[in-house]
Amino acid sequence: MSTTHAIAAPGPGQPLEPTTIERRELRGEDVRIDISFAGICHSDIHQAKQEWGKAIFPMVPGHEIAGVVSAVGSAVTKYQVGDRVGVGCMVDSCGECEYCVAGSEQFCVKGNIQTYNGVGFDGENTYGGYSRQIVVKESFVCRIPEGIELDVAAPLLCAGITTYSPLHQWKAGPGKKVAVVGLGGLGHMAVKIAAAMGAEVTVLSQSLKKQEDGLKLGAQHYYATGDESTFKTLRGTFDIILNTVSAELPIDAYLSLLRVGGAMVNVGAPANSLSYNAFSLLGGNKVLAGSMIGGIPETQEMLDFCAEHGIGAEIEVIDAEQVNTAYERVENSDVRYRFVIDAATIGKE
Repeated sequence: MSTTHAIAAPGPGQPLEPTTIERRELRGEDVRIDISFAGICHSDIHQAKQEWGKAIFPMVPGHEIAGVVSAVGSAVTKYQVGDRVGVGCMVDSCGECEYCVAGSEQFCVKGNIQTYNGVGFDGENTYGGYSRQIVVKESFVCRIPEGIELDVAAPLLCAGITTYSPLHQWKAGPGKKVAVVGLGGLGHMAVKIAAAMGAEVTVLSQSLKKQEDGLKLGAQHYYATGDESTFKTLRGTFDIILNTVSAELPIDAYLSLLRVGGAMVNVGAPANSLSYNAFSLLGGNKVLAGSMIGGIPETQEMLDFCAEHGIGAEIEVIDAEQVNTAYERVENSDVRYRFVIDAATIGKE
């Protein structure tokens, strides 16, 4: 075992604080990564507050990890010391079930092993990216291509793949009209990626306060959902609606914005159930769907796509001591659009 500096939540809803954690010694297929940057995802806050069910404490959050390989196990073939790499929401799976074999490890029949707040097949708790180092199985490490700086790449490992996967699945591209609900950590990535895919992109937000940002990010149109006329104006417009918010929405109203055969895909996770009228789907052969991150092959595909199109997250880099303030600001929607921790400041006196 080796010791490394980290930031942990000691208990549910308690302020995060500096600590040290143990990382396992390298196994044959392991890669040790010196973490450069770790993004702050809203799900980190939900889990640190134990809002998504019973959690494991102390908890070291973080599943948007970018860094540099510092050591490799004896059986590693894909990476070598000095390679730029990233780690997302998973660090292991059974590798044998139909979903793992197909490259959809997120749906592993035995359950994928989460990067933090999880328990590995060895019985050890997992600790995430708010730390100086991490040890991860080679097959759950992705290569960060040249052309993307590590700080703006870190959020791609969650926010990037969470939005790329449904846009790819539902074939966003030339001739398709895509609406993105919400312009936050997920939404701003959805706009960039959908625009790069060639779709005509519209942002649907509560107000017009981020309109200038939305248009700069690649949207052609921007509407306020707080204006009732929006739903009349846009009725029957979109092929795809990507809902990135965790708020409770009037689903029937949004389904009315779809064209015949269109799909509304949810990647946000509201605390309470959403309801809809069946006729909102039946009347136009519409689809109400969900999407959860992506497998490792698709995550690598997303990173390569972002490198090709010069896409990174819009970020605000912070020091380790600013994490608790950043959590408060995320909950107040006071970030444009992702906080990223400079891991070099973790454990720094």
